[in-house]
Amino acid sequence: AFVNPEDLSTFGKGEGVKKYLRTDADVERVRRGHLNDLENIVPFLGVGLLYALSGPELSTALLHFRIFAAARICHTFVYLIALPQPSRGLSWAVGYGVTILMAYRVLKTVLYL
Repeated sequence: AFVNPEDLSTFGKGEGVKKYLRTDADVERVRRGHLNDLENIVPFLGVGLLYALSGPELSTALLHFRIFAAARICHTFVYLIALPQPSRGLSWAVGYGVTILMAYRVLKTVLYL
């Protein structure tokens, strides 16, 4: 089975080849979950590194990191289990809020606000 139509060219052309082109709802849900994790975790790592280098209190930094990790783990489970909204949106908002808050603290430290 292939997801991309261009991958079918190795089997020839025609209508008989199209039977190999398939998508699965469960696989697509997992793929979207991974994509969402990449879209949120990668920026957090960059902001988190800058935040750690800005010299926050250890307890405050640990609290931010733990809240983000818990929110993303919760978001992943909620996404894969397909629980109704607003559960997924709330878990995303918590993680995104932590990232925004850390970015604000970095800017405040750098710009001496």
